[in-house]
Amino acid sequence: MKLLRYGPAGSEKPGLLDADGKIRDLSAHLPDLTAERLGDLTALTKLDPKSLPLVDGTPRIGIPLAGIRQCVAIGLNYRKHAIEANLPIPEEPVIFFKAITSLSGPNDDIVLPPKSQATDWEIELAIVMARTARRVSKEQALEYVAGYTIANDVSERDWQIKRGGQWSKGKSFDSFCPLGPWLVTRDELPNPQTMNVELKVNGVVKQASNTEDMIFNCAHIVSYVSQFMTLLPGDVIITGTPGGVGVARKPPESLRAGDTVQLKIAQLGEQTQRVRA
Repeated sequence: MKLLRYGPAGSEKPGLLDADGKIRDLSAHLPDLTAERLGDLTALTKLDPKSLPLVDGTPRIGIPLAGIRQCVAIGLNYRKHAIEANLPIPEEPVIFFKAITSLSGPNDDIVLPPKSQATDWEIELAIVMARTARRVSKEQALEYVAGYTIANDVSERDWQIKRGGQWSKGKSFDSFCPLGPWLVTRDELPNPQTMNVELKVNGVVKQASNTEDMIFNCAHIVSYVSQFMTLLPGDVIITGTPGGVGVARKPPESLRAGDTVQLKIAQLGEQTQRVRA
């Protein structure tokens, strides 16, 4: 299934994307798509999408899940990205956090922080947890996953690199984690390590890779994180970005007001964001 939430910010309704790419309304079956529902989606899988009301027009798409409590992020998880950053290939996953207040809809604007001169892009595969995971094995890790979606780990590099070395500071501004457009359930993606990822700025490809190039795959990441913290239903883990970020380009590039950022991961859909001051 491809589950989503649509409508104005703060008033989203639950929906489902049918085989024709049309949004179907789920409001008669649940008030919202929340973290607590992810542990058992059996009732939704039994629904015939054609029996659900069609949603007219092209509504805004919101964050695909309500009630996200934690957003864990993995750094330097593609070999080429670690190399372009002039940093050693990690021997263990690099962990930081993004504030949940950075979450926004997949096509909502990216808002530049005041006086920002170094806001950057990072396309990432995002994992969404289905149930509580505590010290799970790599072999069982994906059984705890509800599904996958796209994230843009927007990063203000001055705050990330020059303000005391705390990555979360540069990655937690409002609008700095567009998420969606929909949550693709795990049954549709039994192997998340086979997807092409691509990001464009103003129509120019900046990042192009495949999730098979991750240093630590999704099962490893879920298992690893669960060793030192409890993962909760609805928690999001963004799994790292491939090479091609702006800060590593020669000369460095950054986002400016008026730019358009487009993200695409095979099977997971697309995002488009306008950048504004």
